[in-house]
Amino acid sequence: MAKVTVKKTVKAPLEQVWASWDDFGNIYRFNPNLRSSRLLPESKASGIGALRQCDMADGKNYIREKIIGYRDQKEIVIDIYEGTMPLKSAVATLSFLSPGSEHVVVKMEMDFKPKFGLLGALMIPMMKPKFRQMLQALLDSNAAYVEKGKTVGLAT
Repeated sequence: MAKVTVKKTVKAPLEQVWASWDDFGNIYRFNPNLRSSRLLPESKASGIGALRQCDMADGKNYIREKIIGYRDQKEIVIDIYEGTMPLKSAVATLSFLSPGSEHVVVKMEMDFKPKFGLLGALMIPMMKPKFRQMLQALLDSNAAYVEKGKTVGLAT
């Protein structure tokens, strides 16, 4: 498996930052990589077992995600279990550290294994910078959403 890690300090209280991520079905509001997102019909709103579909901004690709780890205001672990992206498996972990009352450090780690066996393994050096860029854009957009109310989702 390959790993990518990004961080962002958000100038807002932990409760506000957590609420933005805990609104599991509506990540499209601040994720610039998505056209839309929604909870799946059999899903609960949040917590372990919550399910969502994220439709990518290109209008062609999608991923389905499931919360597999959840510690209130501390951590969310998300399994990307299905989709059209070239991933055999991927798990994203969001960690929240609040060293002060008015800012939060959000860390996102993604462990992934590409599809296509040896060919996929050879693609890892090209995939890691792209994933790092996408994840950093996600954290940056989340900060703008929480701090300034700026939405970026394309859903109508």
